[in-house]
Amino acid sequence: MRIISYNVNGIRAAIKKGFNEWLATNPADIVCLQETKAMKENVDHEEIEALGYKNYWFSAEKKGYSGVAIFTKIEPDNVEYGNGIGQSDMEGRVIRADFGDITLINAYFPSGTSGDERQTYKYQWLDEFFDYLMELRKKRKKLIICGDYNICHKEIDIHNPVGNKKSSGFLPEEREWMDKFFDNGYVDTFRHFNKEPHHYTWWSQRFPSVRLQNKGWRIDYISVTDPLKNSLKHAEIYPDVKHSDHCPIYLELK
Repeated sequence: MRIISYNVNGIRAAIKKGFNEWLATNPADIVCLQETKAMKENVDHEEIEALGYKNYWFSAEKKGYSGVAIFTKIEPDNVEYGNGIGQSDMEGRVIRADFGDITLINAYFPSGTSGDERQTYKYQWLDEFFDYLMELRKKRKKLIICGDYNICHKEIDIHNPVGNKKSSGFLPEEREWMDKFFDNGYVDTFRHFNKEPHHYTWWSQRFPSVRLQNKGWRIDYISVTDPLKNSLKHAEIYPDVKHSDHCPIYLELK
């Protein structure tokens, strides 16, 4: 099972930059997208289906905002739209697909960069999402949690930890949530294979040179629960794929 997670920062914009041509190269069996910013009917999904991908979309009620989607060549046994939590579902942040005894959660975590109100909601969302996963794990032991977490976990995950210590996405409370998350039976699959610095998944668009200089943040993750740890085969980040201010991340399971 080959999985990609990718915040496309608007699927229609990404398509104009060659996303479908990249998808045609068969980069993975399952491609999880965040920040689609579109309804399924707004996109030529027949072209995506022609590439062999069934596609499942959960969009925000607000047009041009948030949204997640799963494109998959492996047909899921079950798809669930949302996690049953009001505001999160209104913003189109979580979609779930079951493949046998494996459950894949594709999530777009909120950003707190626009101000205190959204930062407060981010903390609320993190707590609600954690509880949702803990409840789900009572029945589904093998979870894959992929998406844009909007948090750098450790100093190695951000190019300038000192300068960003008061920045949303690297605040102590957010990083403590990541500690709690990984301490409760989840594996950061990229770090399972790669302990080296300078691997990032997002670069600010305000300063185009930062991507060229690789001054980024690692805020996109594919995490698995401990029962899948022995199935991990390979994980990678693809910084040279450029349809977005993020890049795709990859996981292969045996």
